[in-house]
Amino acid sequence: MALATRTDLRNVAIVAHVDHGKTTLVDAMLRQTNSFAEHAHLEERAMDSNELEREKGITILAKNTAISYKGKHATEGPITINVIDTPGHADFGGEVERGLSMVDGVVLLVDASEGPLPQTRFVLRKALEAKLPVILLVNKTDRPDARIDEVVVESQDLLIGLASDMADEVPDLDLDAVLDVPVVYASGKAGRASSNKPENGELPDNEDLEPLFEAILEHIPAPQYDDEHPLQAHVTNLDASPFLGRLALLRIFNGTLKKGQTVAWVRHDGDVHNVRVTELMITKALDRYPAESAGPGDIVAVAGFADIMIGDTLADPEDVRALPAITVDDPAISMTIGTNTSPLMGKVKGHKLTARMVKDRLDRELIGNVSLKVLDIGRPDAWEVQGRGELALAILVEQMRREGYELTVGKPQVVTKRIDGKVHEPYEHLTIDAPEEHLGAITQLLAARKGRMEGMSNHGTGWVRMEFIVPSRGLIGFRSEFLTATRGTGIANALSHGYGEWAGSIVTRNNGSIVADRSGVVTPFAIIALQERMSFFVQPTEEVYEGMVIGENSRNEDMDVNITKEKKLTNMRQSSADNFESMTPPRVLTLEESLEFAREDECVEVTPDHVRIRKVELDAQARARNTSRLKKQSE
Repeated sequence: MALATRTDLRNVAIVAHVDHGKTTLVDAMLRQTNSFAEHAHLEERAMDSNELEREKGITILAKNTAISYKGKHATEGPITINVIDTPGHADFGGEVERGLSMVDGVVLLVDASEGPLPQTRFVLRKALEAKLPVILLVNKTDRPDARIDEVVVESQDLLIGLASDMADEVPDLDLDAVLDVPVVYASGKAGRASSNKPENGELPDNEDLEPLFEAILEHIPAPQYDDEHPLQAHVTNLDASPFLGRLALLRIFNGTLKKGQTVAWVRHDGDVHNVRVTELMITKALDRYPAESAGPGDIVAVAGFADIMIGDTLADPEDVRALPAITVDDPAISMTIGTNTSPLMGKVKGHKLTARMVKDRLDRELIGNVSLKVLDIGRPDAWEVQGRGELALAILVEQMRREGYELTVGKPQVVTKRIDGKVHEPYEHLTIDAPEEHLGAITQLLAARKGRMEGMSNHGTGWVRMEFIVPSRGLIGFRSEFLTATRGTGIANALSHGYGEWAGSIVTRNNGSIVADRSGVVTPFAIIALQERMSFFVQPTEEVYEGMVIGENSRNEDMDVNITKEKKLTNMRQSSADNFESMTPPRVLTLEESLEFAREDECVEVTPDHVRIRKVELDAQARARNTSRLKKQSE
């Protein structure tokens, strides 16, 4: 056995909390290394290629790019830096875990004002578990409210705290490396970085990103391999090509992979097949190019494997040695997804309606999303889908909606466990930043949701940071109430805190629903007559059906109303005309808001054109019988 090193290569992941500037920094790195042709058009946040990522401004899928660095620190020729841009949201933790399995070090990016937040802790813990070296990059130093010194101290405290927490789990953790983390100060938007600390609110004193490249080359180890070891490559991601079919993205750990080579494909269940690599591609900037061979440390895409899965290994047929499977955290939130069963289903030609289509699409999602689970609930037209959080599941439903599927989606529920005969549920560590005048409203809101305050700090800027431990159930539907309570100024971030005992009943919505009692078309006359006592989600001329939730009651009970009532016309002239100017505009709910609003006996109808809330039982008499039966049982 002889250890060798690839000095012309570095594999690094950029990890951070949501919206701290990872993708913008990668843009600047691509531009400054002239990774694109002169005539090429580079969009802002080029790595966020998914339509939903651009709309929401967050990274959902882990993606890789290759930068060829030829600057002053590349003394022995060009160095390829493979950069993995990972999501900052814990709901997409499966993407983070996969990204970290491909790299030899991480750049931890922290906002110069907000400092380390829950997701920062989440991604950093994953990096330390994998024993990866860390470079701390303080981004957005030019923010007017920057507090650079405090953020560096908070980040170092977080590193030390995590290292001490993990001392038992990871006994051979290098504490000296954790204590001696290099710090780089940067503004990703301006494309500037420096190892010298700037003043708060000012740009780094250096004109480019050279100090960051220097830190990566110095502190991120080059890939090491055994030059006598047979081929070992790990599948860490999947993609598709219209010409080549399924592509497997993999990191080569040992040996060489060549185009046309026959390799042993080791599946996650232990089966081994010999398959020929029909195409081998390497990444340059944002595009893939054909290559003849790739060596240890390279991140490449291969074709020729029809149903390859994440976690599979490619090995030498003469000496098969499988790599360990990628482990991800267990799901905490579930929802039922099934075919659309409302009276308005199939109104538009071309929509995907059948149970087989929905099941095939969910199975396809499982191929590339290791943190999702799909369970059979004994019904032919519905399945239970489990994921890390509400956002991850809502993103899946939104993607299916855009692909033309009609669905019925149940209210999100928590995944419980039975430990020592008692029911346990998942808890979240919630961090809130808000103006101090909203302190009382936030505390009251979370007390009703069984939240327990863990700490509170005031930086003297008029803003307060509060930390709570809350049952995950209590955070379903929390976001809209929280934004109302803080008038849109509050920032809330949650992170899994493990399982604890069942917290008891939680009432998340005090107001009842307004339900249509018959099918028809909404009339302005009916809305004007009722709007004093309720707010509506529908507008005139919209089609409704019996059992559809059309608004929110000002009281806590549900109310059935006739929203299709028309004004009776007579041949008598009236002195008063209808005044449509007094009609209040409806509240238009997004998919996430609809999922938050729905109660236990309600579900959400999702079509490419509409998102509607409806009762699970549409018939009003059947609902009334169920309600009276439940009352008798509780007495």
